[in-house]
Amino acid sequence: MKAALLPVCLFFAVAVSVCAASEPNAIRNKLDSDKRIQGIPCARGTAWFYPDGALNECTLSRAATLGSVGVPRRSIVELWPNGAAHYVTISRRALVGGYRVMGGTRASSSSAVVTTFYPSGKLRSVYLAVDQNIEGVPCRGGSAWNLLVDPANDTNYVEFFDDGKLKSCRLARDYEGYRNGQRLLLPLVTTSSDVVRTEPAQ
Repeated sequence: MKAALLPVCLFFAVAVSVCAASEPNAIRNKLDSDKRIQGIPCARGTAWFYPDGALNECTLSRAATLGSVGVPRRSIVELWPNGAAHYVTISRRALVGGYRVMGGTRASSSSAVVTTFYPSGKLRSVYLAVDQNIEGVPCRGGSAWNLLVDPANDTNYVEFFDDGKLKSCRLARDYEGYRNGQRLLLPLVTTSSDVVRTEPAQ
């Protein structure tokens, strides 16, 4: 078992070093002490900046509110050029935007357990830590083990529209005629013939 985990751990270590900053033109800088930058409480250590000097990425020195969402300390925050949060690697399981989400080490800005935001600052997607009802829909949670074995696994991936309403999730149980395990893509009714958009159960 330990031998099987070694290649997975090495993959994550390499991916983290290669994908340290998702902005290709970002400039690396070292902070000698905790410092508040553009309202973000950045921890001492490595931080990344856009070429114009605006903050691109840092690790939170303490819990912070990004948009209207609270994020725990030690989370890694990457900003849109307008200063709003874009990607956030939550440092541990936490309540984010009212949802229990997973935390953990980032493999890249667009996969694994990264929480994402729209440029407006509104929540775009999360990975649920446990099964949760969202707008009455039973959405499936996940486990860290599933993500380690298959980082592309979207079992517990939940997406929201920019107005905050649920866009998609995989069902945690049968729901209004749809099977446990199917991914619902909302809105359910897409044409006048009432075609329901779902993906097959996995």
